[in-house]
Amino acid sequence: MASLTIDFFHDVVCCWCFNISSRMRNLAAEFDLDVRHRTFVLQASPAEMAARWGSPRDARETILGHWAVCRRVSDKPELVDINAMRAAPFDYPHGMTAALGCKAAERLEGQTAHWDMFDRLQRAHLTEARNIADPATVLDIARELGFEAVAFAEFFEDPQTLRTVETDRQQARKMQVRSIPTLIVRETGTRLVNGPREDLAAQLRAALHLVA
Repeated sequence: MASLTIDFFHDVVCCWCFNISSRMRNLAAEFDLDVRHRTFVLQASPAEMAARWGSPRDARETILGHWAVCRRVSDKPELVDINAMRAAPFDYPHGMTAALGCKAAERLEGQTAHWDMFDRLQRAHLTEARNIADPATVLDIARELGFEAVAFAEFFEDPQTLRTVETDRQQARKMQVRSIPTLIVRETGTRLVNGPREDLAAQLRAALHLVA
């Protein structure tokens, strides 16, 4: 039995989630954590992108400014390629298509598959400057990860998969999650403060002490 269960709310397009995901992978092994992945789509369509950020050009430049701050505190700054995304021939992507890919993976093979899909889509986004709002990109990555193509496509397009994204959104409202990444220790209700690996480890030790 896992020592703690962590609800991890995230969005593939979020650079801060990239930093936290790699740290949590390391900590999950050390602390025997059960990490439960929750999609939290910041903007779900081009229209929502425009409403939040303005023009596509303004959206790209503002978000890439966030990338620059995030890159400075990343454990893997070489994987955050700002120049590649600045030169990409498509508008900065929304997160819904990638969220559906993560949930399709989860429905097929569980939480581990969700995490693998999430991390691979983040690399496609942050490192390779691929358009993760394009369903073809998500389907290509699913094949790369070894999912059977027809089965994955069926789950990806199934309306029930969209409903699972909405279920996570409802859970976020219930838990008063308003930003990402958010990490919540289910046993105590504690929210971990995002930061370096050792800070997260210290918070997990404190949570373990509370449930001991």
